[in-house]
Amino acid sequence: MPQMTCNSSNANRPCCSWARTDPLLRAYHDEEWGKPIRDSRMLWEMLCLEGFQAGLSWLIVLRRRDGFRRAFANFDPDIVARFDEHDVERLMADPGIIRARAKIEATIGNALAYLAMQERGEDFSGFAWGMVPDAPIRNTTGAVLPQSPLSQAMSRALKARGFKFVGPVIVYAWMQAVGMIDDHDPVCFRHHQHRAG
Repeated sequence: MPQMTCNSSNANRPCCSWARTDPLLRAYHDEEWGKPIRDSRMLWEMLCLEGFQAGLSWLIVLRRRDGFRRAFANFDPDIVARFDEHDVERLMADPGIIRARAKIEATIGNALAYLAMQERGEDFSGFAWGMVPDAPIRNTTGAVLPQSPLSQAMSRALKARGFKFVGPVIVYAWMQAVGMIDDHDPVCFRHHQHRAG
């Protein structure tokens, strides 16, 4: 996927405060963040990327997203699940990604967990969206929340299925990104713009 550039038609429209600091963040905000994703593989990719973001900024992940996609075979779970120690070492030497061994190993393990769900007849998208029947959930508090009871429940359900780096804070950020939670600022032009569809 090519690097995103700020959409000039939206550049002067009010947006979420976090998206105002960098053109790449603004483009991500305007074009992707909060739009409902139903594709299981894409949901899994976003969950993996949110795991890599833990302790860092999302901008760091965005700047390396093409590198991540290259390094992890476009986040094809069938391929990633077959990665071995040699692949872990290869990825640890790859400057195009975030080189954190625990996160790399978690991504490989999460591919195995994803495939195990498939083998049991449990669709990843159906599982995730099934936990959010009233999506998108709208944050009406006016406060930026780090997690919620729902993200805690989703985190527990993912961990029970063998996923790693899926704590409630990571899961909450993932749910925002993939459109399960509408956390756009009230003044943002995309506030309440999308439906789960």
